[in-house]
Amino acid sequence: MTITAIGKIEKKGFGFGVWALISEDGKTYELQNPPPELCQSHAKVKIEGTIQEGVMTLAMIGPVLAIESYEILS
Repeated sequence: MTITAIGKIEKKGFGFGVWALISEDGKTYELQNPPPELCQSHAKVKIEGTIQEGVMTLAMIGPVLAIESYEILS
């Protein structure tokens, strides 16, 4: 399923940590292989991507989102 979400990037502290998008509607998405530009906390970003069905991770913080495009808003 392809989605567009606006929110902020946060590093969640599980083991070595994972990068996540916390959307404006409160959903948390674990980012799959985020580019280096997104591997830092940002005030606001827009990400388009595909939810990876059936993918499980050690962090288990929410659906896994494969990034197709992104824009740093602020």
